[in-house]
Amino acid sequence: MPTPLEPASFGGRDVLLKREDVHELGAFKWRGALPALERYRARSVETVVTASTGNHGAATAWAAARLGLAAVVYAPSDASRRKLAALDEQGADVRLVDGDFDDAKDAARAYAAEHGLPLFEDGLEPAQYDGYEAIGAEILEQTPEPPAAVVVPVGNGALFVGIGRALRRRSPETLRIGVVPKEAPAMALSFEAGRAVESDRSATFADGLAVRVAIPEAVEAVNDVADRMLLVSERAIARAVADYDRAGIRAEGAAGAALAAVPQLADVTGSIVLVVTGRNIDDDVLERCIREPESFAA
Repeated sequence: MPTPLEPASFGGRDVLLKREDVHELGAFKWRGALPALERYRARSVETVVTASTGNHGAATAWAAARLGLAAVVYAPSDASRRKLAALDEQGADVRLVDGDFDDAKDAARAYAAEHGLPLFEDGLEPAQYDGYEAIGAEILEQTPEPPAAVVVPVGNGALFVGIGRALRRRSPETLRIGVVPKEAPAMALSFEAGRAVESDRSATFADGLAVRVAIPEAVEAVNDVADRMLLVSERAIARAVADYDRAGIRAEGAAGAALAAVPQLADVTGSIVLVVTGRNIDDDVLERCIREPESFAA
């Protein structure tokens, strides 16, 4: 069933919220994981290896369980406790790695090569793009007229590409706007450079967007559909998470990034859709966003 598209108002600006957070996993990632693993199973694969800060890994394990596969998930040791718990709940074989997401990806790649297993690299599997296109199609079917803009948080870029392709094909006049944290700017730098760029940091609490090393194929696909790529601060993301909370929506940092970008869209007239990517935020981080947003980097 399509996820809801709901009207909301923040800071005097009316928006529409695409609620990908309402899925049982609390995030959109299942849409890409299920078709990707179906293709692996069709090739007689029994075990897949991946790397994740949490949501992608949980979706991979969720899909694997439904398809009779096993999932080995490498994750940073300091990943969200809530997300690590979800990995366990979904039956993943979890391997923790010191370092950031890209360090976990390196470890996953080495393990997959050593054991002759496929690496399901988040953002590189074409079936993910196909799965995420459905979100863009649903948005257009749920609005009486095409929105002026759709704002999508950008991690590795697969979600943005999928939605962007659907919009470009069916509503080319709709602006396709990506949002990247200032403290994990790899995809924004790559957009500006027109090629994959490695950043010197991925220090954002919006862990779903904490990419330090851009995937060249994903960058090419993103640059093919993007109209704009905006940067938002940790403080702006925290305030957005708090705004969502006051509206009765539990949103993780990645979801908050889209709302945090709205003040940069004063020139956009017409309806704006924000993709609420997920709700899996640790309680202490959420409380800090609500009570001490000024403690985050500006």
